[in-house]
Amino acid sequence: MAHKLLIVESPAKAKTISKYLDNEFKVLASFGHVRDLPKKNGSIDVKDEFKPKYQIIAKNKKHVDDIIAAAKKSDVIYLASDQDREGEAIAWHIEEILRENSVFAGREIGRVTFNEITKPAIIEAIKHPRQIDNNLVDAQQARLTLDYLIGFNVSPLLWRKIKPGLSAGRVQSPALRLICEREDEIKKFVPEDYFGVHLHSHKGRSKFKAKLIEFANKKLDSKAIKTNAQAKEIVSSFAGITEAQIKKITKKQKKKNPNAPFITSTLQIESARQLGFTTDRTMRIAQSLYEGIELNSESVGLITYMRTDSVQLSSLAIEEIRSYIGENFDARYLPSKPNVYTSKSKNAQEAHEAIRPTSILRTPAQVKAFLNPDQYKLYELIWRRTLASQVSPAILDTTAVDIQLKDGLFRVNGVMVNFDGFMKVYQELVEDAVNEDEEVRLPELNEGEVVPVDNIEITAHQTEPKPRFTEASLVKTLEELGIGRPSTYASIIATLKKREYVMMDKKRFMPTDVGMVVNQFLTNHLTKYVDLRFTANLEDTLDNIAIGEQRKLPVLDEFWTELSTVVGEKQNISRMELTSTPLDENCPKCGKPLISKFGKYGRFIGCSGYPDCDYMRKVDKDGNTEEIAPPEVIPDRVCPKDGGQLLIRNGRFGKFISCANYPKCKHIENINAPEMEHAITCPECNKGKIVAKKGRFGMFYSCNNYPDCKTIFKYEPIDESCPACHYKVMMTHTTKTKGTQHICPKCKHSVKV
Repeated sequence: MAHKLLIVESPAKAKTISKYLDNEFKVLASFGHVRDLPKKNGSIDVKDEFKPKYQIIAKNKKHVDDIIAAAKKSDVIYLASDQDREGEAIAWHIEEILRENSVFAGREIGRVTFNEITKPAIIEAIKHPRQIDNNLVDAQQARLTLDYLIGFNVSPLLWRKIKPGLSAGRVQSPALRLICEREDEIKKFVPEDYFGVHLHSHKGRSKFKAKLIEFANKKLDSKAIKTNAQAKEIVSSFAGITEAQIKKITKKQKKKNPNAPFITSTLQIESARQLGFTTDRTMRIAQSLYEGIELNSESVGLITYMRTDSVQLSSLAIEEIRSYIGENFDARYLPSKPNVYTSKSKNAQEAHEAIRPTSILRTPAQVKAFLNPDQYKLYELIWRRTLASQVSPAILDTTAVDIQLKDGLFRVNGVMVNFDGFMKVYQELVEDAVNEDEEVRLPELNEGEVVPVDNIEITAHQTEPKPRFTEASLVKTLEELGIGRPSTYASIIATLKKREYVMMDKKRFMPTDVGMVVNQFLTNHLTKYVDLRFTANLEDTLDNIAIGEQRKLPVLDEFWTELSTVVGEKQNISRMELTSTPLDENCPKCGKPLISKFGKYGRFIGCSGYPDCDYMRKVDKDGNTEEIAPPEVIPDRVCPKDGGQLLIRNGRFGKFISCANYPKCKHIENINAPEMEHAITCPECNKGKIVAKKGRFGMFYSCNNYPDCKTIFKYEPIDESCPACHYKVMMTHTTKTKGTQHICPKCKHSVKV
């Protein structure tokens, strides 16, 4: 009997698939990528056609060894990683590893892909193996190389010029730019007042409100009335009038079509809007639904592959959905022919099927008992959207009623659902939607009819800036601009949060000080690499490599030539230039200009005359400032190092004592330290005194001759020698179990007190 090996990415997927195959198959997981570039400079040889120097990922070495051992015992090997670029690259890496370990020769090795983890799909895929698509692999390697070149050349600039630990990314940086530019728009926005005039009326028990759209033969847009006085003047012209006349009624019927089935981005957007899930949470849950859920002792993949740009459904899926609609809904809900959708994405790539249930017959109610709450919510959302995509359009009856009142023409819009169609199954939420002319349900009205004037109302409004991005609106914007791809949106957002470039305020992105400084640096000095059009064009280029229309080497060569030149030119920029912004305000203390500066602990306003002038103001996240009190002089105390005046300052961990000659002298003491004449002399240097200090992890005791002497004690030292090793001091420590003890910091000898 032939021995066959099937290699997938995740253990959950391996567990599900192994139940579909007979005993001649062994199913193993690679646990994602098996090789990667080392996180160090030189991993891409820019002088030798950008050759990558891959190494096996340490945590996956055991899994790689298992694959090699199983491959040696197999006659046929199927590489069944995911069907996107990353999956194709994983298959290529495994094939290369097998080749390097002399496992390749004499065996059949085929690449298989499947869009859903069901038994028919797996069996069908195994029947049609293919060769690895080298164009897809080249596209993935080109993306990896581009990201590496930016990361290992731009990020060190950020470390040196702004703050250690920062990073720049090919897609992450343009996303940060969008968030920062929106914040700038909000800060610069000047609101404008405008007013509306509304007629309140009724017929029978039905009340309605109409908005003034024309006055004295002049059409008024929504912001035409700029002042309250204008509005009052208009209202006064209607004084004493008790009736108005219906001048015109316009009735229309409009068709509202269902939305296409989910692709990755629309799933992330709707999951955020309707369920409140973050993008990475959505993708984790979708992954679990795709890889397999135990249903009555049978493991079944509940949804198709969740990284896709395609809105297409297979003919079998459409047939099943239409059959379900026919059996469970009135005949009007089933269109005469299937609804067909085309991708709105201008860069749709790796197109397979849309995200759908593997069987529409598995209703949310049927699988609820086998899912956790998050899985159930997401599955129900996918199930309803997929079903609705093949339901008939909704039909809405709209009515516009124009009401004449002297020189004023008012309008009220009404809407009634004539036929709910797909809305019976699914309705999309629209984020940040503003509709001042709200459509209402109207009573039966006729042209020429007279209606009473119940009230004429003035409403005050103010223009508002565009809102900050939510995860949903950021993904939508990135998709519309062609920046990033379905599989990258979650990681982009996760990186921005991890680097603390952004913070979430009421589920909306707000750039931090460090995020604003990084964006300012990239926008001013590496403009091209945060340019939205450039980034989108680069994505197009990667797509062209994936389909064989462009070659990766010329693309990488051109990119690296420009990048290395620009980075070289920016090496001599001063940190002050990057982190400081002049303000149109003078220092109240010395009269010199003030600057807004990014420091170690965030943004603050200080005097450009520092260190001669120490005026400073703190800046909170809302831009509000608070003056920092100047250091307090300690009378009759001088620095033991250089004789400078000792001061009490405010620091990150509270008040502390330091030398007035900082930063030349870095002497510091704890505010609660004992007077120096009573402190213990340091047993190591015999020059400094042991003082108490408060650090990040609490109190500790150290020599005040730091950094020349770096003696540190965990507990309070006492002027008493160790009876065992005769070290000059002991430490006193009290616990509930052992009471008070004297402990030697050198030999750890203890004496109970």
